[in-house]
Amino acid sequence: MKIITLNTWGGRAGSDKVINFFKKYKDDIDIFCLQEIWSAPHTDLDGHNAGGLPIDHSNIMVNGKQDISSLLDSYNLFFCPHFGDNYGLLMLIKKDLKIVDRGEVFVHKEKGYVPDGDLGNHARNIQYVTLEKGGKLVTVINFHGLWNGQGKTDSVDRIVQSENIVKFINSLDREVIFCGDFNLLPTTKSITMFEDFGLINLIKEYNINSTRTSYYSKPEKFADYILVSKGLSVKSFEVLPDEVSDHSPLYLEVLI
Repeated sequence: MKIITLNTWGGRAGSDKVINFFKKYKDDIDIFCLQEIWSAPHTDLDGHNAGGLPIDHSNIMVNGKQDISSLLDSYNLFFCPHFGDNYGLLMLIKKDLKIVDRGEVFVHKEKGYVPDGDLGNHARNIQYVTLEKGGKLVTVINFHGLWNGQGKTDSVDRIVQSENIVKFINSLDREVIFCGDFNLLPTTKSITMFEDFGLINLIKEYNINSTRTSYYSKPEKFADYILVSKGLSVKSFEVLPDEVSDHSPLYLEVLI
């Protein structure tokens, strides 16, 4: 099973780059876990701060969900917004994979929560799909963690967010692949809580020193992660060189 996780940055690196990225990988990848996906414009929010940047619809793929999914017609699409109805998480699953369960759980605030001030501090959810392959169940979890405008260190809200995720994973009696843009440094308690629970952090395991591209100029070069349960056999893991966002795509192949 081959997986790519990518924060698309809303397509700000250029829609042509994003589309060409999916053209390049669509025949080989089983699952795409994507963050910062738009399905329609929020024109009333133009100019409002979100994640430290003013929203500017002129450089966003406001129909990214449709643009990407129309290209990937051999995949099932599952969209889980966490801000309004038009912005959030997207998973694309090859149609030959057997899906036995799917859903979402809000792990920071409740669905529909809109903060005062910077809109980047909105509610956060995890999106999950459980697959059956070779008689074994595996749950793939897609996540875009809380942004609070104060770096990628621990906070009370982030600790609670991690506690809620661990509680959900603990309820599963199967193997787990947990991936996405966590908005956290590797040394935070918010990350080590997952490791203490028993997941293997592949960013640490493979001594990765950055998950950001040249579009990102800030010094903290970590944000994106893939963690797996110990019962999975990792065949390959790497940070892909494609620059289609300020985040690097992460690639994982596991044997199931």
